[in-house]
Amino acid sequence: MTNTESGPQGLTRRPSRSAATTTFSTEVLDNEVVPSSLSSIAPILRIAKEIEHERPRVAYLCRFYAFEKAHRLDVNSTGRGVRQFKTGLLQRLERDNASSLASRVKKTDALEMGSYYQQYYEHYVRALDQGDQADRAQLGKAYQTAGVLFEVLCAVNKTEKVEEVAPEIIAAAKDVQEKKEIYTPYNILPLDAAGASQSIMQLEEVKAAVAALWNIRGLNWPSAFEPHRQKTGDLDLLDWLRAMFGFQRDNVRNMREHLILLLANNHTRLNPRPEPLNKLDERAVDAVMSKLFKNYKTWCKFLGRKHSLRLPQGSQEIQQRKILYMGLYLLIWGEAANVRFMPECLCYIFHNMAYELHGLLAGNVSIVTGENIKPSYGGDDEAFLRKVITPLYCVIQKEAEKSQNGKASHSVWCNYDDLNEYFWSSDCFSLGWPMRDDGDFFKSTPDMGKKTSRRKSGSTGKSNFVEIRSFWHLFRSFDRLWTFYILALQVLVILAWNEASLKDIFQKDILYYVSSIFITAAFLRLLQSVLDLVLNFPGYHRWKFTDVMRNILKIIVSLIWVIVLPLFYVRAFSFAPERLKNVLSFLRQVKGISPLYILAVVLYLFPNILAAALFIFPMLRRWIENSDWHIIRLLLWWSQPRVYVGRGMHESQFALIKYTLFWILLLFAKFAFSYFIQIKPLVKPTKDIMSIRHVKYAWHEFFPNAEHNYGAVLSLWAPVIVVYFMDTQIWYAIFSTISGGVSGAFDRLGEIRTLGMLRSRFQSLPGAFNAYLVPSDKSQKRGFSLSKRFAEVTASRRSEAAKFAQLWNEIPIALDMAVQFRSKDSDLWKRICADEYMKCAVIECYESFKIVLNTLVVGENEKRTIRIIIKEIESNISKNSLLANFRMAPLPVLCKKFVDLVGILKDGDPSKQDSAVFLLQDMLEVVTRDMMVNEIRELVELGHSNKESGRQLFAGTGEKPAIVFPPVLTARWEEQIRRLHILLTVKESASDIPTNLEARRRIAFFANSLFMDMPRAPRVRNMLSFSVLTPYYSEETVYSKTELEMENEDGVSIIFYLQKIFPDEWNNFIERLNCKETEILENDENILQLRHWVSLRGQTLCRTVRGMMYYRRALKVQAFLDMASEKEILEGYKAVLTPSEEDKKSQRSLYAQLEAVADLKFTYVATCQNYGNQKRSGDRRATDILNLMVNNPSLRVAYIDEVEEREGGKAQKVYYSVLVKGVDNLDQEIYRIKLPGNAKLGEGKPENQNHAIVFTRGEALQTIDMNQDNYLEEAFKMRNLLEEFNEDHGVRPPTILGVREHIFTGSVSSLAWFMSNQETSFVTIGQRVLARPLKVRFHYGHPDVFDRIFHITRGGISKGSRGINLSEDIFAGFNSTLRRGNITHHEYIQVGKGRDVGFNQISLFESKVACGNGEQTLSRDIYRLGHRFDFFRMLSCYFTTVGFYVSSMLVVFTVYLFLYGRLYLSLSGLEESIVKFASSKGDDPLKAAMASQSVVQLGLLTALPMVMEIGLERGFRTALGDFIIMQLQLAAVFFTFSLGTRAHYFGRTILHGGAKYRATGRGFVVRHEKFAENYRMYSRSHFVKGLELLVLLICYRIYGSAAKDSISYTLLSFSMWFLVLSWLFAPFLFNPSGFEWQKIVEDWEDWTKWISCRGGIGVPSIKSWESWWDEEQEHLQHTGFIGRLVEIVLALRFFIYQYGIVYHLNMTKKSRQGIRQSIMVYGLSWLVIVAVMVVLKIVSMGRKKFSADFQLMFRLLKLFLFAGCIVIISMLFYFLDFTLGDIFQSLLAFMPTGWAILQISQACRPLVRGIGMWSSVKALGRGYEYMMGVVFFAPVAILAWFPFVTEFQTRLLFNQAFSRGLQIQRILSGSKKQA
Repeated sequence: MTNTESGPQGLTRRPSRSAATTTFSTEVLDNEVVPSSLSSIAPILRIAKEIEHERPRVAYLCRFYAFEKAHRLDVNSTGRGVRQFKTGLLQRLERDNASSLASRVKKTDALEMGSYYQQYYEHYVRALDQGDQADRAQLGKAYQTAGVLFEVLCAVNKTEKVEEVAPEIIAAAKDVQEKKEIYTPYNILPLDAAGASQSIMQLEEVKAAVAALWNIRGLNWPSAFEPHRQKTGDLDLLDWLRAMFGFQRDNVRNMREHLILLLANNHTRLNPRPEPLNKLDERAVDAVMSKLFKNYKTWCKFLGRKHSLRLPQGSQEIQQRKILYMGLYLLIWGEAANVRFMPECLCYIFHNMAYELHGLLAGNVSIVTGENIKPSYGGDDEAFLRKVITPLYCVIQKEAEKSQNGKASHSVWCNYDDLNEYFWSSDCFSLGWPMRDDGDFFKSTPDMGKKTSRRKSGSTGKSNFVEIRSFWHLFRSFDRLWTFYILALQVLVILAWNEASLKDIFQKDILYYVSSIFITAAFLRLLQSVLDLVLNFPGYHRWKFTDVMRNILKIIVSLIWVIVLPLFYVRAFSFAPERLKNVLSFLRQVKGISPLYILAVVLYLFPNILAAALFIFPMLRRWIENSDWHIIRLLLWWSQPRVYVGRGMHESQFALIKYTLFWILLLFAKFAFSYFIQIKPLVKPTKDIMSIRHVKYAWHEFFPNAEHNYGAVLSLWAPVIVVYFMDTQIWYAIFSTISGGVSGAFDRLGEIRTLGMLRSRFQSLPGAFNAYLVPSDKSQKRGFSLSKRFAEVTASRRSEAAKFAQLWNEIPIALDMAVQFRSKDSDLWKRICADEYMKCAVIECYESFKIVLNTLVVGENEKRTIRIIIKEIESNISKNSLLANFRMAPLPVLCKKFVDLVGILKDGDPSKQDSAVFLLQDMLEVVTRDMMVNEIRELVELGHSNKESGRQLFAGTGEKPAIVFPPVLTARWEEQIRRLHILLTVKESASDIPTNLEARRRIAFFANSLFMDMPRAPRVRNMLSFSVLTPYYSEETVYSKTELEMENEDGVSIIFYLQKIFPDEWNNFIERLNCKETEILENDENILQLRHWVSLRGQTLCRTVRGMMYYRRALKVQAFLDMASEKEILEGYKAVLTPSEEDKKSQRSLYAQLEAVADLKFTYVATCQNYGNQKRSGDRRATDILNLMVNNPSLRVAYIDEVEEREGGKAQKVYYSVLVKGVDNLDQEIYRIKLPGNAKLGEGKPENQNHAIVFTRGEALQTIDMNQDNYLEEAFKMRNLLEEFNEDHGVRPPTILGVREHIFTGSVSSLAWFMSNQETSFVTIGQRVLARPLKVRFHYGHPDVFDRIFHITRGGISKGSRGINLSEDIFAGFNSTLRRGNITHHEYIQVGKGRDVGFNQISLFESKVACGNGEQTLSRDIYRLGHRFDFFRMLSCYFTTVGFYVSSMLVVFTVYLFLYGRLYLSLSGLEESIVKFASSKGDDPLKAAMASQSVVQLGLLTALPMVMEIGLERGFRTALGDFIIMQLQLAAVFFTFSLGTRAHYFGRTILHGGAKYRATGRGFVVRHEKFAENYRMYSRSHFVKGLELLVLLICYRIYGSAAKDSISYTLLSFSMWFLVLSWLFAPFLFNPSGFEWQKIVEDWEDWTKWISCRGGIGVPSIKSWESWWDEEQEHLQHTGFIGRLVEIVLALRFFIYQYGIVYHLNMTKKSRQGIRQSIMVYGLSWLVIVAVMVVLKIVSMGRKKFSADFQLMFRLLKLFLFAGCIVIISMLFYFLDFTLGDIFQSLLAFMPTGWAILQISQACRPLVRGIGMWSSVKALGRGYEYMMGVVFFAPVAILAWFPFVTEFQTRLLFNQAFSRGLQIQRILSGSKKQA
């Protein structure tokens, strides 16, 4: 939107050039906010405020009346905020009374009110009411104001006992009352009587839809329903539905507009075009109806019911009936609130209500009463909400309360999916209609904590699926994947063990061994069957008999196979009966395998063979899954439960071949690598280890005589097996890189990477532009071709060239960063000859030169002189004799004079007329005297005649002016002069224009996209209509002046920071304001512009709204090119962009038509759920949002209004969904729809989107997050993108169009750059591969475009259940796919996106996504996708969703297994024995195996997609350079740290839950984080694990035998040391000013204060260690028994240190027990633990009992204990050969044991607390935390001593900024004066 479109005339200003790119032109403030319970008095206060300056007494009377009304509404002031409000208002009335009385015009208040009312009506209302020319918004407001004034007048008259009111006032009041009802606020369509003349209502398609809705012929109306409107015929079909079924008035108004727009947009797109156009075509109705009821009809078919869409016989009534059905569904949906998340519940409601509707229209008679049938739920306006929606809502609300804010187990409460799935069974019809209160649905799950019988206390509400917290979900959901991998591993191990190659597999013994895989498969099948039963068991109360039978039968059959196959395998043929032997005699033994076993295997594999056959023919499988034949249903009943979703999702044959080929190649590479690199090299060492006898153990071995050393074999193989299961992720990265790279190249990505490339192809650009962005009647066949040729636009095709120019010239205007151009000098003539574009520029300058002179000069002599000169020049040019007859040396002088003249014309200052005359005279002299070689006779004669007359050329006289100055200003003239000035003053090479990097990137991408494959753009009238929806909570909207100037602890303000980050844009901004930097803050207008400039560079709502409103601007430009005449096109769009006042008022002007078309096609709703509360509390954000609405009149804001209403003397909260728009500097309410209760029951964001989705319009919906941006040039391509819905994309039409993103936060710091590159690779190459060839792209965030009708009828655009739907976006993709949608990805259009830029922000984001993936793992969606996809698509689904996080966890698990295996080998003495054996035998493979390292560094390969994408789009040299720089900036450290974040939060969420939305913040983060803050964030996720691995590495260095020297140890453990150091020190390394000494000192003080602070009620975790410690264990308090048990089992690993190390102490080795390796040694070591515990307990108790009253005694106690310790240690040294080394080893032994005790105590907290030991555990915990803090702090403090470390860190963190010439040191030091 432009600023000229915003606000009333008095508040707008003429837009400057910058206004084209700035959202705001004015700032308004709505002060008159009132408590929610008094909302009805708000209009009175607003009017009082407006008229105060004109008639103070009238304003006073209005406020007095408002006070009286407020008092009547709430006499006792019990409502929230009412008392304070009334007090404040009363104080103001007392203050204003005397002054307003003094300014009263009339004698009494009654006369004052009466006179003002008459004056207002005559001079304002009547003056505005000018028919078609009336400003509707102003007139509507005037009538509302007049209505309020009359209300106040009546109250004043009553007070003053005035009996009679003047008849003219009564007449005016009647007129106002009538018109007030007509001029109701509207959203897009003014559907009242006064709106008929509006431009949008004149569109034929809108007229057609409106006429169809107003066809109420044959309907019977209740006599009591709005008799006045019945009389006037002002009712439509939706009013009738409201009368019958009791829908809310505003819901009806909202859905009326919604349905009209849907029908109108479908009607106008019909081909062939309908005749006549103003009659609604049946095809349009059928198109909308088909989409709207597709899910409903499928549901009816699934449940075996006939649908209720019954049409009448008469053709006249059919359209009416269809519209009634559509209206009914939309009205149900519009009022359903949270029930919208349950689409099949809505189907059930509609099914019954549509049946009643048919009965009403058919005149059916009730059998009971004998009267005509009436709706079960009818009556007043809120009957439907109260009787249908509220009971359903109450069930949802009760269940949500049981979730305990996400802390309760998923199995004890029903989420939205559970409740919706009740309606997937025909049992739902037992609810009846009207619904029975005692129906199963309303019983739901029992309340927690209530004493009920065991039978009832189960989870009765869960159905089909229960989300139990268990890692077994991974196997259960993807059992085919794990079975395949386990069987493949078995085959590979068999082949390697028998030293056979692949071709030897059919040899006798090998085949026999390999055939054992079927036994393994049978065991795994049994496991799957048991898991299906066990994991779903909490929902057994809702099981049907068929479900139970299937589960039990599956287990029995699996058990039979588990018994039968092994029996037959071991040739137990002798047990078989003789008759069976005779029958099987034809089967001979095959390679030694029993024939019975072969037969059993064939039978066992029969279902798999059938599945493989169906896999090859996906069409057949689709048909089978959707079939209702009983035999097919029986077969499917056995294979999978019959659920409504997930049927028939299979792709086309061609798509199947593509992704199958991808996976076959990948798996071939993976298994080859696994076999030759991982498995085969380990076989010989394994055999050697198993052959070693008489191992000398170094500890007490419980099984000293055990053979084959299985412990050593397990230690060797465990990491390899884990890597085997994990490395597919790495192979996926490699293959997706290749596939995505090839696909991107064929998509023509990166063909135009630089402006140089653009220049080389610029001539074909207009042709490409017109081919794709200019509508044409010619059909275009899409498809791939190796080259694309576009016709060049010649001069003769001026209209086409102008169309290109109009849009192309719009783009640089939008780039407010690239306004001014400066550059090098070079010889002009050479540039003209060498550069085609410079030549064009020169020609344009020359032509413009002639136009300027022609416009400016009007004198006859002067015109004749100019004509002669120009004729001479052009004659010489045509004869190629210009250089011969004109001297070129004076050309720069002429150019300078002309530039000065153009500059004067640009300013348009009338006082400079004389200067213009002098310049024209100088230019004439330069041409005639200096440049011309030969005199021209005509000029000489003309000069003589001028001398005779005594008049100077160009001087003129008053009567006969020679020049017109200043010239008449038009938009076209201003544009020409500005462009000419740029062309003349530019001194840069064209390749350097524009200088701004972002501008260059945008232009290059836009140009490149025109050569990519995209659908042709239709005309704007024929395009799909769409909405944009942005959820907003309380993030930053516009930065305030205070925030801009506020300095952080380093003295850096936001404005100072941005000046350094964007220096060129800051200079442009200063230039636009035309003031000095120091003067900006002296002017309110400049301050406002500055706030917007900063906000448009942050992640603010202001930036998002500005970006999304580009869609509207683009549509207007494109509609202009569609609708304007050739003359108007050549004049330019600017002429329409700045319309005259007459054009604005006229509804038939081109400007009004463009506005109408834009309104018809585009809607933008920002869903600011807290706007009402923010407004009432005076929050600045509410004012900012109001400003956004005022400055963008087409922006709509939806919010949830909490209103206190009194019912029966009791106040209660009532919730409304409200839509507002900005009118006349205030927000105007459009719709207010009552909700059944609080909308937020689940996750906040989806609930926020859900409440506002009813206010969106159109067939498509783009979801845009609050950290996104858009670009004008990309908005031009939205028509093309929407056409993808009509293109062929396989078996099913698209339901979600994926769009790529550009991450705009990459330039802030190195971290932001890493994150930007990572995110860019995911949203481009990652999603490209997911969509093509893998066909598993889901919805990952927010530029995707939804098929709106598809999704609103299938549960919405996200899922909202608490906890499980934490990553709400991806569930929309899951839902769309499961419901037979199709998700595509398109890269010719992009949307901007901001990402987290600080280290802690990024970690919070990573943890949020990891938690979300943990919850996904438990979800029914993943389970169903894993089972319903074919095998290869299932692989794609796994490795691109939860598999990525499982692989991250397995990487960490590999390191643990490797190091613990080595610890076991080294401490037990096994490693030493093996190494000795290898050395004695010269066994190199065994030596190599013992010294092999873990393959953690293979993870670097996952960066390949990033390199490929940068290479594709910016060149491979750039990609290689970027990759090297990233490594130098320690990107590997950052990504390794992220690996730890993902693994920790993913694992913890699956095991314990506790997933929650983590607000990351979206500010400019360059601040230093405190040490305590970093410790709190990473202590459990990284530091503890890092320290554990550090101890393991130290132990292995001390006790290991395989790596004798430092070099071999380094090679062996390098990758693990890298991981450890990354986890321990990355937060400090990437923390700005992390190594500054002053900061280190402050951090230490802050940390010691935090760790020593006691906790307590209300003490936050950032203030106290105790509060934080309790918070960190919160997940253990809510976890189940299994979760606690797992924690205890995992903690047992820490005991191995003590057990192993005590036998290695010098003291132990020399003792008798140690030599015998007795278990007594380990037992005695526990005495040390007990002794330490006792000492700590004594000190703790002593502190409590003696420290206050017996301080001396307490000191003596401590002295005694200290002396005792010293004596004991001395005795150990003297008597038992204890050494200093033993002290260090003892620490290594006992510290992990203490930590294990701590972990087990935390897991058993209730028990420990019960025995009174919790305080001791807490003290132990504090001690460990203190020690860990010191371990991390010490190295950081030591490094901080060296100044160069800080310099290095700054360079490391901000290298991107350095390379662009920034001085970040100044930012971090805050030394502004130096800067």
